[in-house]
Amino acid sequence: MNFLAHLYLSGHDEEVLVGNFIGDFVKGSQMDHYPDQVQKGIRLHRSIDYFTDTHEIVLQSKIRLREKFRHYAPVIVDVFYDHFLAKDWSRYSNVPLLDYTQNFYRLMNKYLEMIPKGVVRMLSYMSQDNWLYNYQFIEGIDRALTGMSRRTKFESKMEDASEALQAHYTAFENEFHQFFPELQLHVSNFEA
Repeated sequence: MNFLAHLYLSGHDEEVLVGNFIGDFVKGSQMDHYPDQVQKGIRLHRSIDYFTDTHEIVLQSKIRLREKFRHYAPVIVDVFYDHFLAKDWSRYSNVPLLDYTQNFYRLMNKYLEMIPKGVVRMLSYMSQDNWLYNYQFIEGIDRALTGMSRRTKFESKMEDASEALQAHYTAFENEFHQFFPELQLHVSNFEA
């Protein structure tokens, strides 16, 4: 799952949310330098990633993309799934998506001293263009994936991924809505 899903699945503990958000940027024993609840969030992030990466439904989505996008297919599926979460946000939250994302950016300002410098830089761009809110639009997904494509070392073709989303929209949407309740159940049973 991508950023929005990780945040949503963090629940209401802000330090767990911070840890879940920075999870990809904290390697190995670096985690020991964070408060306990942030560490719990990092472990939650890893658990979500493992569950997602090995799930049969998610594998179906990846297979659809693998021929063109190769090892970038999992990254693209994560972003696609965030699109469906954002698009159908009111199914999952009573807080409007715009309010949720703005609250998240304000919250992260309290933790800037704690989080990795790369996250601080990314967060600046993320909040400026409100990536999380704009995931609900195909144009927002296209901008996110094009930006990611520019930052990859190898040719990823991610700048073309929104075309694949549109071509197989219903299949990806159905897979997300089949998978996400199972992920929510997994997270509800998570024990740090």
